[in-house]
Amino acid sequence: MITIGVTGGIAAYKTIDVASTLKKLGHDIQIVMTKNATNFVSPLSFASIVKHPVISDMFLDDKNGEILHIELAKKSDLLLIAPATANFIGKLRAGIADDFLSTLVLACKKPIIIAPAMNSNMYSNTIVTENIAYLKSKGFIFIEPDVGLLACGDVGIGKLPSPETIVRLVVNTINSRKIKQDLIGKTYLITAGPTIEALDPMRYISNYSTGKMGYALSEMAQKRGANVILISGPTNLIAPAGVTKIDVKSAMDMYHAVLKYFDQSDVVIKSAAVADFRPKHFSDQKIKKGDDTFILELVKNPDILKTLGDTKKRQILVGFAAESTDLIANAQTKLKSKNLDLIVANNITNDGAGFGLTTNIVTIIDKNGNIDQIPKMSKDDLANIILDKTIAMSID
Repeated sequence: MITIGVTGGIAAYKTIDVASTLKKLGHDIQIVMTKNATNFVSPLSFASIVKHPVISDMFLDDKNGEILHIELAKKSDLLLIAPATANFIGKLRAGIADDFLSTLVLACKKPIIIAPAMNSNMYSNTIVTENIAYLKSKGFIFIEPDVGLLACGDVGIGKLPSPETIVRLVVNTINSRKIKQDLIGKTYLITAGPTIEALDPMRYISNYSTGKMGYALSEMAQKRGANVILISGPTNLIAPAGVTKIDVKSAMDMYHAVLKYFDQSDVVIKSAAVADFRPKHFSDQKIKKGDDTFILELVKNPDILKTLGDTKKRQILVGFAAESTDLIANAQTKLKSKNLDLIVANNITNDGAGFGLTTNIVTIIDKNGNIDQIPKMSKDDLANIILDKTIAMSID
């Protein structure tokens, strides 16, 4: 059974579609509404879809003599709260149980997914962000709100994600319980995609990275219970549900974002293809064609991986090496010079490896000198192998 908690936000009507879709997928659904939520959506609208009476009364009598919120907590495979207001999130942070839904949350030992929806100023308020960070540290799974036109007329972050996004995370979370949950309580910082270095308002330097490996790592880590922070350069990929995504463009952007979240991370996997150089000068105006030749002066970007290797304390640090010659020798040099725990090296000229593919062929080398040749496989399967090795390194 999936239990859906609905709190008093204007986005409550969207949860009807979530409940309907999950019901069509064959799940038994129980709806719990706060009193405020019933002012936005009629309980009858939900009851007619899920074929169960909606619970909104803390002191509802149960004909079987059961303590209803305790029994429902035991029967539920997952608890989804959508929309979750700032008020309700604050109550959870404080451990307040003053209605049926908040009492149910405290009694529930199954996965709890929270989908916040509110005005962007409220969502970005430090009190709310700190409450969310605290709940994440306790194992609650959050869906990042969408950006767009809000009910109040403002434009910004705070929209309840689409029903499709919410349903996908719910289903993936239920299915992931069949997957080993060995990363619970760990924070994984993963970088993905390319960076871009602007020349002028319309041109930039970049590379062929699509971000598929980093996104696969993020999805698999989240499914295995980790709190995942994905720092991504520009890609066409959709971030896995339940992952905190930080968008960046340039190498300097990524440098600052990685350092911001480094201290709170247990494992850092740097799979992004970061530009080594950037133009020394940025032109505010489009550079005209001019002569037949054009000289571009470049300067070095900060070496993010080496910075992390020089300053890490307890973190497990994983790097990637995309090579075309001397794969193992170059990877071993990088492993040592940047104080890594693991390095994942691939020859980008091999068929089935490199950028833009759903498969990869790699060699994984650890700081103890162990070398594992990994044959061609999907990036999802490879991601799990890499995650397994980070666990082994942390045990060591």
